Amino acid sequence: MTTNEQARPLRVLQLTDPHLMAHADGDLLGVKTRESLKAVIDEVLEVRGQPDLILATGDLAQDGSVQAYRVFGESLKVFSCPSAWIAGNHDHVDNLARVAGEYNASARHLIQGGWQFVMLDSSVPGKVFGVLADSELEFLASTLEQHPDLPAVVALHHHPVDIGSDWMEKIGLTNREAFWQVVDRFPQVRVVLWGHIHQEHERERNGVQLLATPSTCIQFTSGSSKFSVEHLPPGYRWFEFHDTGAFTTEVRRAMTFEFELDQNSTGY
Repeated sequence: MTTNEQARPLRVLQLTDPHLMAHADGDLLGVKTRESLKAVIDEVLEVRGQPDLILATGDLAQDGSVQAYRVFGESLKVFSCPSAWIAGNHDHVDNLARVAGEYNASARHLIQGGWQFVMLDSSVPGKVFGVLADSELEFLASTLEQHPDLPAVVALHHHPVDIGSDWMEKIGLTNREAFWQVVDRFPQVRVVLWGHIHQEHERERNGVQLLATPSTCIQFTSGSSKFSVEHLPPGYRWFEFHDTGAFTTEVRRAMTFEFELDQNSTGY
């Protein structure tokens, strides 16, 4: 291995909230979700190239169908790297797990490039809000205890902090205090990453970067008091992780994707 190869950062792609459906023309508020996902993937390949790992952080399917998850798996075949999928509130957990197994995307803990990635299931069947069960919190703690020297990224679907949007406050992670009690015990946690809110969000808490990422389909209006969508293109988040513990991240959008959005909807 050359010095340049050794020095190259670990490239990680986050895709979130594609809301795919069994029907090929399935749309969300006028946006065909298969087409918007393809536009995002095309943007990744054109601008960033191949990642080393893909984190898919929930609401992969709008209808929870096996077909939708297989569409997602097939869509990722243009990338020559592993992926890890977790459930969101719209997902059918059993169907997602079944298809994730077919695509070797079931890993809950990954170690690559001198970093560790912990994938948590915050979904609650039949509910929009999220909860981390005691078993998930125990998994998080035990995993971090085993690798105290590896900087960590913790990923889940639901937002574990207030984001300044009234209508979304009740549909985030409802036991966030218990979550932070675990995270605060482990200084190697550098990033907490989520989806669900269909918008970019970035802040810092006790030295941990808290990051959310646009959906690969529709976008919720930042700071809105009630349900609202805005005419922004679908997007993704790209990371470059260094084995020193440093990292950079950027949100990009598929700016050339053309779509008509139903901005008068009061929900979806």
